[in-house]
Amino acid sequence: MADKESKITVYYDGACPQCVRDRKNYESLEGEGNEPVCWFDITDREEALQEIGIDPDKALRELYISDESGKILSEIDAYIVLMRRVALLKPLAWLIGLPFIRPALSYLYHWWVNRRLRREGRI
Repeated sequence: MADKESKITVYYDGACPQCVRDRKNYESLEGEGNEPVCWFDITDREEALQEIGIDPDKALRELYISDESGKILSEIDAYIVLMRRVALLKPLAWLIGLPFIRPALSYLYHWWVNRRLRREGRI
Protein backbone atom coordinates (compact mmCIF):
# COMPACT_ATOMS: atom_id res chain seq x y z
CA MET A 1 0.00 0.00 0.00
CA ALA A 2 2.52 2.62 1.09
CA ASP A 3 5.81 3.10 -0.69
CA LYS A 4 8.36 1.24 1.49
CA GLU A 5 11.08 3.80 0.70
CA SER A 6 8.97 6.66 2.08
CA LYS A 7 9.33 7.43 5.73
CA ILE A 8 5.88 8.99 6.07
CA THR A 9 2.59 8.06 4.45
CA VAL A 10 -0.18 10.65 4.35
CA TYR A 11 -3.73 9.38 4.05
CA TYR A 12 -5.65 12.18 2.37
CA ASP A 13 -9.04 12.73 0.72
CA GLY A 14 -8.30 12.87 -3.00
CA ALA A 15 -11.95 13.74 -3.69
CA CYS A 16 -11.48 17.02 -1.79
CA PRO A 17 -10.19 19.82 -4.06
CA GLN A 18 -8.74 21.70 -1.06
CA CYS A 19 -6.93 18.56 0.13
CA VAL A 20 -5.42 18.08 -3.32
CA ARG A 21 -4.29 21.74 -3.37
CA ASP A 22 -2.82 21.35 0.12
CA ARG A 23 -0.88 18.31 -1.07
CA LYS A 24 0.54 20.22 -4.05
CA ASN A 25 1.45 23.18 -1.85
CA TYR A 26 3.21 20.88 0.63
CA GLU A 27 5.12 19.15 -2.14
CA SER A 28 6.29 22.51 -3.52
CA LEU A 29 7.59 23.54 -0.07
CA GLU A 30 9.07 20.17 0.85
CA GLY A 31 12.21 20.61 -1.20
CA GLU A 32 15.07 18.25 -1.95
CA GLY A 33 16.48 17.49 1.51
CA ASN A 34 13.66 15.33 2.84
CA GLU A 35 12.63 11.73 2.28
CA PRO A 36 9.65 11.83 -0.04
CA VAL A 37 6.20 11.57 1.47
CA CYS A 38 3.99 8.79 0.14
CA TRP A 39 0.50 10.17 -0.54
CA PHE A 40 -2.33 7.63 -0.23
CA ASP A 41 -5.74 8.68 -1.58
CA ILE A 42 -8.39 7.25 0.78
CA THR A 43 -11.22 7.62 -1.74
CA ASP A 44 -13.06 4.29 -1.97
CA ARG A 45 -10.28 2.55 0.01
CA GLU A 46 -12.26 1.64 3.14
CA GLU A 47 -10.94 -1.93 3.31
CA ALA A 48 -7.31 -0.86 2.96
CA LEU A 49 -7.77 1.71 5.73
CA GLN A 50 -9.39 -0.81 8.05
CA GLU A 51 -6.49 -3.23 7.46
CA ILE A 52 -4.08 -0.72 8.96
CA GLY A 53 -6.41 0.30 11.79
CA ILE A 54 -7.84 3.56 10.46
CA ASP A 55 -11.60 4.07 10.64
CA PRO A 56 -12.62 5.18 7.11
CA ASP A 57 -15.27 7.57 8.46
CA LYS A 58 -12.71 9.25 10.73
CA ALA A 59 -10.22 9.36 7.85
CA LEU A 60 -12.63 11.66 6.00
CA ARG A 61 -12.80 13.98 8.99
CA GLU A 62 -9.16 13.98 10.15
CA LEU A 63 -5.76 13.85 8.52
CA TYR A 64 -3.94 10.59 9.23
CA ILE A 65 -0.30 9.76 8.70
CA SER A 66 1.94 6.81 9.35
CA ASP A 67 5.22 8.18 10.72
CA GLU A 68 8.78 6.90 10.33
CA SER A 69 8.24 4.18 12.94
CA GLY A 70 4.91 3.09 11.43
CA LYS A 71 2.88 4.72 14.18
CA ILE A 72 -0.47 6.11 13.04
CA LEU A 73 -1.03 9.76 14.03
CA SER A 74 -4.07 11.89 13.37
CA GLU A 75 -5.34 15.43 13.38
CA ILE A 76 -3.02 18.08 14.84
CA ASP A 77 -0.31 15.54 15.69
CA ALA A 78 -0.21 14.51 12.01
CA TYR A 79 0.04 18.12 10.85
CA ILE A 80 2.85 18.83 13.32
CA VAL A 81 4.92 15.89 12.04
CA LEU A 82 4.43 16.97 8.43
CA MET A 83 5.18 20.62 9.09
CA ARG A 84 8.34 19.87 11.05
CA ARG A 85 9.81 18.30 7.91
CA VAL A 86 9.72 21.62 6.05
CA ALA A 87 11.96 24.45 7.30
CA LEU A 88 9.48 27.17 6.37
CA LEU A 89 6.66 25.41 8.28
CA LYS A 90 8.57 24.49 11.46
CA PRO A 91 7.52 27.65 13.34
CA LEU A 92 3.89 26.97 12.43
CA ALA A 93 4.24 23.37 13.67
CA TRP A 94 5.47 24.73 17.00
CA LEU A 95 2.62 27.26 17.16
CA ILE A 96 -0.21 24.79 16.46
CA GLY A 97 1.19 22.46 19.11
CA LEU A 98 0.80 25.01 21.88
CA PRO A 99 -1.72 23.89 24.53
CA PHE A 100 -3.92 26.96 24.15
CA ILE A 101 -3.92 26.89 20.33
CA ARG A 102 -4.35 23.16 19.70
CA PRO A 103 -7.95 22.77 20.99
CA ALA A 104 -9.23 25.87 19.19
CA LEU A 105 -7.55 24.85 15.95
CA SER A 106 -8.92 21.31 16.28
CA TYR A 107 -12.44 22.66 16.79
CA LEU A 108 -12.20 24.95 13.76
CA TYR A 109 -10.71 22.19 11.60
CA HIS A 110 -13.53 19.75 12.45
CA TRP A 111 -16.15 22.42 11.90
CA TRP A 112 -14.72 23.22 8.44
CA VAL A 113 -14.36 19.56 7.38
CA ASN A 114 -17.86 18.59 8.53
CA ARG A 115 -19.32 21.60 6.74
CA ARG A 116 -17.48 20.65 3.54
CA LEU A 117 -18.58 17.01 3.71
CA ARG A 118 -22.24 17.99 4.32
CA ARG A 119 -22.12 20.44 1.42
CA GLU A 120 -20.73 17.70 -0.82
CA GLY A 121 -23.39 15.23 0.38
CA ARG A 122 -20.75 12.83 1.69
CA ILE A 123 -22.10 12.65 5.26
